[in-house]
Amino acid sequence: MSNPSLPGGLGALPYVLPIAILALVLFRSARPRILVIERLWVAPALIMTAASLLIFAQGAMSLTGLLLQIVAVLVGAGLGWWRGRLTHLEIDPKTHTLTSKVSPVGLALLGAVFLTRLGLRAFATSHPAVFHASVGELTDAMLLLAVGLVCAQRLEVWIRARQMLADARGC
Repeated sequence: MSNPSLPGGLGALPYVLPIAILALVLFRSARPRILVIERLWVAPALIMTAASLLIFAQGAMSLTGLLLQIVAVLVGAGLGWWRGRLTHLEIDPKTHTLTSKVSPVGLALLGAVFLTRLGLRAFATSHPAVFHASVGELTDAMLLLAVGLVCAQRLEVWIRARQMLADARGC
């Protein structure tokens, strides 16, 4: 039997699935990976498209919701830039192959963002009067925080990686 307090009678799925995805991301990010700077735009493009479709499908939002979403993107961009700076980049001087590895602090930051989103959603659902925005606007803001984080991180890594490649090639 499903718990009626959970969305759509889905049971624990809305909580377990994001944690499983987070665990997979953390596991994959913990080891060095080859970095192809020409593909760094793909994840930001996909996440911006998905977020835009989700947010615009909900229709008009309040002024508070709009301001909350702007702040969320800016905070996410700041956290993403910081996470990007914490990403360790290396270049093979002979082959010019770039590798990247996220630092433990960067991994913890990503985990904290996901867990905060889960906690905020649960709190906002049970205490809707505390915030002057709807639960949908709050979850959209957390989604936009993730958008800002991913986009700024990729941009910062791209800038450093491009410079490393230019220095290695003697350009």
